[in-house]
Amino acid sequence: MKQKMVVTEREVRSRKVPSGEKVMIPGGEFVNLTQDLGGNYTVTWRGNMLRIDGTDADAIGRKPQELDFEVPADGKIAEQQVWDALETIYDPEIPINLVSLGLIYAVKLDQEQGAVTIDMTLTAPGCGMGPVLVGDVEYRVGLVPHVKSVKVELVFDPPWSREMMSEEAQLEAGLFF
Repeated sequence: MKQKMVVTEREVRSRKVPSGEKVMIPGGEFVNLTQDLGGNYTVTWRGNMLRIDGTDADAIGRKPQELDFEVPADGKIAEQQVWDALETIYDPEIPINLVSLGLIYAVKLDQEQGAVTIDMTLTAPGCGMGPVLVGDVEYRVGLVPHVKSVKVELVFDPPWSREMMSEEAQLEAGLFF
């Protein structure tokens, strides 16, 4: 994508790349849109590279991604909705969702506390985007009804390999022979 200067239409949450530190960008600010793969946006602002979640895309003049979950009447977290939220999160360098990439190892629910714990790995232990991806997971899973807290455990055993990807993801990435 060719870089494009846009003006923020409202205050918007973002996360600094690669640290994941939260940064609020005020409305009316010029930002340089550098990437729009996988439903999130990478911008530069005041010398920082920042990621804006796709659910806040309207702040930069794009159509926001809507996550619309039916609220379970029983007051419990629906595990399928957690998985559905995870499928909306894309690796920032490979436009394939984390579930299809095989990066999500486990989802554990504590219904009494409204807590979700996710065992997740990265494509490489030294992946610089790890904190950003963790922030994406915490934010998107936090939108699921009845979720009060999200904890992401980064695990590296077993180590990730391309065989953990779905066949569709391997085909999309050109890795399936």
